[in-house]
Amino acid sequence: MENFSQKQEGESQWLPISDLMSVLMMVFLLIAVSYMLKVTLEKEKIEEVAITYNKLQNKLYQDLNLEFKEDFKKWDAEIDKATLSVRFKSPEILFSEGSPKLNNKFKSILKEFFPRFIDVLNKKDYKNDIDEIRIEGHTSSRWREGTKDGVAYIKNMELSQNRTRNVLDYVLKNETDKVLIKWIRLNVTANGLSSSKLIYNDDGIENSDLSRRVEFRVKTNAEKRIAKILSE
Repeated sequence: MENFSQKQEGESQWLPISDLMSVLMMVFLLIAVSYMLKVTLEKEKIEEVAITYNKLQNKLYQDLNLEFKEDFKKWDAEIDKATLSVRFKSPEILFSEGSPKLNNKFKSILKEFFPRFIDVLNKKDYKNDIDEIRIEGHTSSRWREGTKDGVAYIKNMELSQNRTRNVLDYVLKNETDKVLIKWIRLNVTANGLSSSKLIYNDDGIENSDLSRRVEFRVKTNAEKRIAKILSE
C-alpha cells in the first residue's frame, strides 16, 4: 500500500507539469501562427504596393516618352524605363569641358524641356506619388593629366555639384508661376555625383563621353510606403 501511495503521489506531481507544458506549447503555437499571419499580410501589402507602383511607373514612362519622343533625337537624349531618368548624353552641348557654366544650346533645350517635364509630373495621376525629382550631374573619372584618382574624384564632385545647381537655378529663374516655383523647390533637388556612376563600353572600358551627362530622374515614394508597412 505504501508503494502504491508513493506512486500516486509521483503521478500527481507530474500531471501539473504536463499541463504546463501543454499550455506553453499552445502559447508558442499561437505566437507562431500570429507571426506567420503578420508576415503574410505584410507580404500581401508589399506586393500590392509593388504592383501599383509598377503600373504607375509604366504609365509615367509612356506619358514622358509620348511627350518627348519627337525631341529626344534632336537633343541627343533618351529615357530609361527602369529608372525613369531622362538622360542628356552630349557633353559638348551641356557644358564646356571643366566648366560649370551652361552652354547656350543647353539653355535652349532646358527652356523647352523642363516646363513640359514638370507639367507631366505635376498631373494629379502622379504628383502625390512622387518622392523626389533629381537633377543628377555625372562626370568621367578624368581630370587634368597627371591628377591622382582621389583628387580627380573630389574635383569632379565639386564640378558636378556646381553644374546641377546651375541647372536648377536656371530652370527656376525661367519659371513665373509662384505656385509651381514652390512645388519645384519642394520636390526638385540638385545632385552632383562625380564619377560614381560611370558608363562603360561592352569591353569594360570607361566611356568618358557618355559618362559626362546630366539626368533628370524621378523617384516615386514606393520605398517609403513599403518601409511604413514594415514598421507597423
